[in-house]
Amino acid sequence: MNILLMEDDAILSDIILDFLQESWSVDYAYSSKEVYDKLETNRYDLFIFDINVPGQNGLALLKELRDYNNTTPTIIITAYTDTKYLKLAFELGACDYVKKPFELEELAARIKNTQKIFNIKNEVNIEIDSQISFCPNKRQLNNNEELITLSSKDSQMLEYLIKNSSRVISNEELTQNIWDFDNIPSDATIRSHIRTLRELIGKDKIKTIRGEGYIYE
Repeated sequence: MNILLMEDDAILSDIILDFLQESWSVDYAYSSKEVYDKLETNRYDLFIFDINVPGQNGLALLKELRDYNNTTPTIIITAYTDTKYLKLAFELGACDYVKKPFELEELAARIKNTQKIFNIKNEVNIEIDSQISFCPNKRQLNNNEELITLSSKDSQMLEYLIKNSSRVISNEELTQNIWDFDNIPSDATIRSHIRTLRELIGKDKIKTIRGEGYIYE
């Protein structure tokens, strides 16, 4: 499971990261701007947002993400004791709420509960062949013990093709399931991603069905 933590308190964030990284893959953002920077290249299963951070606060960020149809489960952490923030967090789409100060074990318990409720899987390695495995959560290929980190789109495309193996996937289907409406790729862009994946996992794994699309076998 990939987690993105947004917390501006350097000491607290270090403590949380050290603790959570024993069990999960966790990235860190200092502000909402850094969250958006991370989202350009990474996919997350869970957000943990502090409310009071520089620039756009955690609740405003959550609202904006929900407006963009980002449904990633989100836990809000804050020092506020006023219940109006608790109510607002849930109204905006938070799934849980932790008040500072809190025990790290409490946060871990809430993460595990969220993981259970939303059926979020832990890290999964997909065997491509006897020498290559793929970890979608980390966007990594392990090729003869050499770790290769894929771009976000290459990773999403490979995962989608694998999940729909033995079925022809058209360019239109890839576009609808991987790209945003405002960032529709050209056929040449999709071919470029396919070419990159073939170079990494073998040309025989992804076949072109002329006039129809691609098939992973």
